[in-house]
Amino acid sequence: MEKSFKNLVKSKFPFFCGSKLLLAVSGGVDSMSLVHLCKSAKLDFSIAHCNFNLRGDESDADEKFVVEIGESLGVEVYTQSFNTEKYAEDHKLSTQMAARKLRYEWFDELKNSLHFEYILTAHHADDNLETFLINLIRGTGPEGLTGIKAENKNIIRPLLHYRRVDIEEFANSKGIKWREDSSNASDKYMRNKIRHHIIPVMKDINPQLLEGFADTQSHLRENLDLVDDYISLLYPKLVEKDNYGYSLNIEFLKKIPHPKQVLYQLLKSFGFREWNDVYDLLDAQSGKIVYSETHRLIKDRSKLLLTELNDSSAIQEFKLEEGDNLVMLPDLGTFQISEVSEMDNIDKSTIYVPKRKLKYPLVLRKWQKGDFFYPFGMRGKKKLSDFFKDEKFSLPQKENTWILCSGENIVWIVNHRADDRFAIDKTDKEILKISIT
Repeated sequence: MEKSFKNLVKSKFPFFCGSKLLLAVSGGVDSMSLVHLCKSAKLDFSIAHCNFNLRGDESDADEKFVVEIGESLGVEVYTQSFNTEKYAEDHKLSTQMAARKLRYEWFDELKNSLHFEYILTAHHADDNLETFLINLIRGTGPEGLTGIKAENKNIIRPLLHYRRVDIEEFANSKGIKWREDSSNASDKYMRNKIRHHIIPVMKDINPQLLEGFADTQSHLRENLDLVDDYISLLYPKLVEKDNYGYSLNIEFLKKIPHPKQVLYQLLKSFGFREWNDVYDLLDAQSGKIVYSETHRLIKDRSKLLLTELNDSSAIQEFKLEEGDNLVMLPDLGTFQISEVSEMDNIDKSTIYVPKRKLKYPLVLRKWQKGDFFYPFGMRGKKKLSDFFKDEKFSLPQKENTWILCSGENIVWIVNHRADDRFAIDKTDKEILKISIT
């Protein structure tokens, strides 16, 4: 196996040589074999061990064992202790999911702070099959059936093509010491139930199960690559980027084959779970919204609008004192006020107002329900909600509209329409130019 591993590094992971590697080591047979193989291949690595404190003294003994192994090999060992059960309870996660999240977040911290280039884990072919079956039982999209990736950004799993039995035989032949995790014998966790009861039956039916499974997953990955290529071709015709997020052309989406699958592929990374609700938006009334934890999808006439959920803590109001002639405002641009002798460059991003009519401090704020103004060039007042409707504003446009106020009166719907009450007449000598750049 040592020769096979060295050939694997040479052919598939040549970037290991000369890189600073961090090995995730639990103390079990898989990770201890990985330590031995990396040492034999003369790779530059350190060890990271997580103590999840789930098995009392046994967890502490695992940590001590890994530290002693590191010392005997002259390898740096980093350890971290977690209160996993409390974290799981606080974040409403299963114990296994909590441990996984804590583990990879810490690995990432070590990588960034100590400049490791790659993180290696000891997942093998049996782990891959178990993950596939877990995802299949829970329900998953096509990606969940492709199992564990051998390379996922900076996380590498070099043992993924080896079977558990091969690793155990190798460890015994080399006299490698390891620790048995007593929880692996329990059927408390789904993975153990699958490992102990389902996979043995499958291997009894087909002794070449892992080999056949690897071929099947290879075909699945190729099919997903084909889907990705198809989506890449459609993307420029289907999706547009704007100031608020993305918009999807519903008419074009309905004309192409398999619109639901295309929609899934486009939106799968934004955390949506209720996919039937997402698909129903294609024929829903304007204004219907589907939420994920981080985003929302809005039906807006002929488009689906994808935006991030607004930060409720974001500043909704700014005050401008007299003399504040140049102010940088987040998400809006540079707000500039200057005194001029005459009007020029009249456009939506600029207004001219008589200085005498302004009451300081001026207030820049997001629009509110019930706001009204007197549109320039028209008689009578108009609710901003009606103005938005007439101008066919989308929901993100409404939410991101700012208004400039003098006292209780609206001076300007910024970048859209001035208020007639602040129009300049022939007697005005002091004129202010207000613009957004």
